[in-house]
Amino acid sequence: MGEDWQNGGFGLYVHWPFCQAKCPYCDFNSHVSREIDQFRWLRAYLSELDRVAAETSGRVLNTVFFGGGTPSLMDPEVVATILERVRKLWPTSNDMEITLEANPGSVEAGRFTAYRDGGVNRISMGIQALNDRDLQRLGRIHTVDEGKKAFEIARKTFDRVSFDLIYARQDQTLESWQSELREALSMAIDHLSLYQLTIEQGTAFGDRYERGKLRGLPEDDLAADMYEVTQDICGTAGMLPYEVSNYASIGSESRHNTVYWRYGDYAGIGPGAHARMTLSGQRYAVENWRNPNKWLEAAEAGNGENLREAVALDGQAAEFLLMGLRLTEGVSLSRYKALSGKPLESQRMQNLLDLGMIEKNRDQLRVLPQGRMVLNSVLAELLVD
Repeated sequence: MGEDWQNGGFGLYVHWPFCQAKCPYCDFNSHVSREIDQFRWLRAYLSELDRVAAETSGRVLNTVFFGGGTPSLMDPEVVATILERVRKLWPTSNDMEITLEANPGSVEAGRFTAYRDGGVNRISMGIQALNDRDLQRLGRIHTVDEGKKAFEIARKTFDRVSFDLIYARQDQTLESWQSELREALSMAIDHLSLYQLTIEQGTAFGDRYERGKLRGLPEDDLAADMYEVTQDICGTAGMLPYEVSNYASIGSESRHNTVYWRYGDYAGIGPGAHARMTLSGQRYAVENWRNPNKWLEAAEAGNGENLREAVALDGQAAEFLLMGLRLTEGVSLSRYKALSGKPLESQRMQNLLDLGMIEKNRDQLRVLPQGRMVLNSVLAELLVD
């Protein structure tokens, strides 16, 4: 019998922490820096790859994801050298997915060609809105026209291109979102990520919201209506909702993110990167130093991690449920039982079944569309002691 992580596969996440500007809604580990010694960073990444590979040698690597920050600010030679090292360190699947996140403001045709030639085969682009007023409100430094031109460059260079939009924005109506979504679908190739605007503490939007200065946010009912029409319009267009915020034509789902949602193992390198790694039968939660300079110095000294702790089986079972029920396909009840040592509480499941929130089909438990709108409440009901 294999280890549990093999149900989800093995991926690698590489975090590039730098951006041209910090967006007011963003709570990712991103920083603006005038001078970056990219080849010093490359040496640190290579050192970290060697260290992690020594612990996971022989595993087949399914995916690589360059996230950030803005990885499309990385020198293509840096990306290509990282991927060259990756292929030397791990056996890789025949169809390994290698994604790089890009912002329209940092897209050039020559640069994208160089990324493709270096091994990248999928682009995830942060367009975020299809009108200039909302792009400005979101702190984006590109215009709609620049976003569309960048997307055209990407789709001419790569077979697989996804882009992100944010909805439930300030003063956005249901009708304007429907119109924008249809325009997005007319552009899309095989994948869209559609996120409801959330106000996170510690962000510029969070501070503004606390002071009562972030006006025009939709009421909960309108946001719920926007979510519902998103499901309907995307489904009709053949972009099926395979995860709470992600839509794809069949076979074009993000394989890297699916490693997370299916509770596989993934290594994480770079400032603030997280990982879940099973070593000698024990799954560990891993975090890297968040501050870029601190991480760089630590990596150069031999280890960029600042936390590695064992995850108890009941904690693994909870994580498995939290991640897996985001997926339309749901989770295996027997896998949950194997992790937790006990089945999900039957009466709580029955309550949610009676409410039409979940569906149980033999071993598979999945959340229905009505339940996905209140997913946190569904999870709380299933996971309460």
